[in-house]
Amino acid sequence: MAAVRPADRVPAGEMPLTMVPVMTRPTTLGELRSAGWESIPVAEELRRNAVARIRSGEPMFPTVLGYEDTVIPQLENALLAGHDVIFLGERGQAKTRLIRSLTGLLDEWMPIVAGSEINDDPYGPVSRHARDLVAEMGDDTELGWVHRDDRYGEKLATPDTSIADLIGEVDPIRVAEGRYLSDELTLHYGLVPRTNRGLFCINELPDLSERIQVGLLNVLEERDVQIRGHRIRLPLDVVMFASANPEDYTNRGRIITPLKDRFGSQIRTHYPLDPDIEMDIVDQEATIPVVDGVGVVVPDFMSRLVVAITHEARRSPHLNQRSGVSVRMSIANQEALVASAVRRAVRSGEAVAVPRVSDLDALAASMAGKVEIDSIDDDRDGETLNRIVRAALLGVFREVVPGELHRGVVEAFEEHDGVSVGEAVGSAAYADVAAGIPALATAVTVLLGDEMDGGDPPAALVASAVELVLEGLHLSKRLNKETTGSRSRYQIRA
Repeated sequence: MAAVRPADRVPAGEMPLTMVPVMTRPTTLGELRSAGWESIPVAEELRRNAVARIRSGEPMFPTVLGYEDTVIPQLENALLAGHDVIFLGERGQAKTRLIRSLTGLLDEWMPIVAGSEINDDPYGPVSRHARDLVAEMGDDTELGWVHRDDRYGEKLATPDTSIADLIGEVDPIRVAEGRYLSDELTLHYGLVPRTNRGLFCINELPDLSERIQVGLLNVLEERDVQIRGHRIRLPLDVVMFASANPEDYTNRGRIITPLKDRFGSQIRTHYPLDPDIEMDIVDQEATIPVVDGVGVVVPDFMSRLVVAITHEARRSPHLNQRSGVSVRMSIANQEALVASAVRRAVRSGEAVAVPRVSDLDALAASMAGKVEIDSIDDDRDGETLNRIVRAALLGVFREVVPGELHRGVVEAFEEHDGVSVGEAVGSAAYADVAAGIPALATAVTVLLGDEMDGGDPPAALVASAVELVLEGLHLSKRLNKETTGSRSRYQIRA
């Protein structure tokens, strides 16, 4: 439920004293009535605040990218309709993040009966404790205030999840203290009642055993719970959300039909359709290592390569596409790539770390746990991942380096004895190579583009561009490549 607060009444919660307003929140039920606060259902609260955000043109979920034209319009419709929602999609499609972001559509503060375990509405308490307290104290009933972040409950479904976890159970300690089993005060409320007047989410719903799923039917339809045969009815005000991976229906369990029927909306999520969107997600989520004395620059073409590897994996017939290829792979690959560049910069004493093609070897560890390879021979897993990386690199090379520049570089190599690259080769050496081969320097200049900032680029940035051009020409079968240890040499094809 929600609060409609007058301008001179700003509720305060547990915050530093410097942040508590002079005009504090109502502290008793009588003061709350005088302030004009009104109680509305959570679904109505979500609807009202969603409408306000749509009307203002603000992004509904600013940290969730790539769903603006697909998932979010469906979710907005569900919120306006007051539906409980189940999200279906493969791993790494921001289902949980999307659900957690919904707390931003709740009012910031909400009053409850002080000491209530289930966020009792001061105007309509449902627990025995709160009912007795309001009946005894009337308008002098003390209030507590709950922040919207505390009005969200979440449970990761597991096969051993019990009804007691979700709904509640008789507390043997309270019975031992002298109360009768039939006394409502002996009950220990589960996660769902404790999220009363808020949002509750069950992640990986198919993992919940079918008999436990049955226990949620009343919550979704009748909006009440029953505990251990007690003659008790708790009319809860909860908006339910759930997430599920369609692959889990056969692997670990299923969602029973009556439960699916009770969710008002079922929304399918997806991976980013546009590589540029996924690049934005990677920039938002990836953690870049901070090392004293070493700055990190990730050129656009390397970020594009990281995302291209993920998109190539999603198209590969050698990978299990039913389990999906998560955006987490793009994030982990970006982090591993940058880490490799930082490690090289630290060893060589360079002030700027820029990922190169030679750093792609670091992706073997970050990719291995993110994909499921359909291969009988496990020894070929590495080769499968290498093929994906090579295909992605070739695609990016053709995209960012104009075809008319290829011939010039290849012709220059006819009069050049070759170029050595690798982790042990310093950035200055790459810059010297580019300066000595004008056609290669032209390709580097075009490749770097906006990275130049009107001046000479750092040598580390030039090194990254040189490696991409050379490897792209090799994969295009225009240059030979001989690898010995950590060093490779590019030269004209015989």
